Amino acid sequence: MPGRIRIEKDGPIGLLIVDHPERRNALQAEMWRQLPLMARTLDVDPDVRVIVLRGAGDQAFVSGADISEFAQLRMGEAAAQYERENAQAFLALAQLEKPLLAAIHGFCIGGGVAISASADLRYAADDGVFAVPAARLGLGYPVAGIEAMIRLVGFARAKELFFTARRFDAQEALRMGLLNEVFPKAQLDTRVREIALGIADNAPLTLRAIKRAAIEFGKPAYARDDDAVRRASAACFDSADYAEGVDAFLKKRRPRFVGR
Repeated sequence: MPGRIRIEKDGPIGLLIVDHPERRNALQAEMWRQLPLMARTLDVDPDVRVIVLRGAGDQAFVSGADISEFAQLRMGEAAAQYERENAQAFLALAQLEKPLLAAIHGFCIGGGVAISASADLRYAADDGVFAVPAARLGLGYPVAGIEAMIRLVGFARAKELFFTARRFDAQEALRMGLLNEVFPKAQLDTRVREIALGIADNAPLTLRAIKRAAIEFGKPAYARDDDAVRRASAACFDSADYAEGVDAFLKKRRPRFVGR
């Protein structure tokens, strides 16, 4: 069965779902192409304030790229196009204006690890199984994925994971800094939803400004757009939401932010 990337909405939460459970949510080439489009759809939706990325079913988050396509699409001249589409998917996720949370259960392998690393926050079920097995396949891991792993876990740990290609569990992933928190599997969706709703209650312009700063500070100093960071921060002080937040604080009531 062909896989797909689909979206759902749960109040202010946009769900970005990797839907290919027959193959443990392995990503086919068309799914790599769909990821930026579906992510962008949620990013521009005014009703969505936070995005949650997850895999369909209960066996896997993303078990990597679909190896059954490699002989046709990841060999010779075709490989360069495949890698470009990978890179575009990682970049699209990393540069979303809205916060992106990854809810990881079961297998998170290869490209699945890189996709999760493109998220702002990562939460896993206690059955999470992680690995970066590029060295066992002889392929080159996407550059964006290598960079994201180094930022999250450091050079020494990232090199260990790439060199050994070994599997590790959610608790080890938490200790090394790959995850923000681990929950019992039965609680993962509920806990991630609670976190997402808490984020969605906050001021959208402030969240956007923090996201812009994180994106820019992740670049080399010469490539940063510091003016974009300053503009995003300044927009918060000029907003109706800032006045609402101050008024709500002084009156000890819950603020009602509208994103302007």
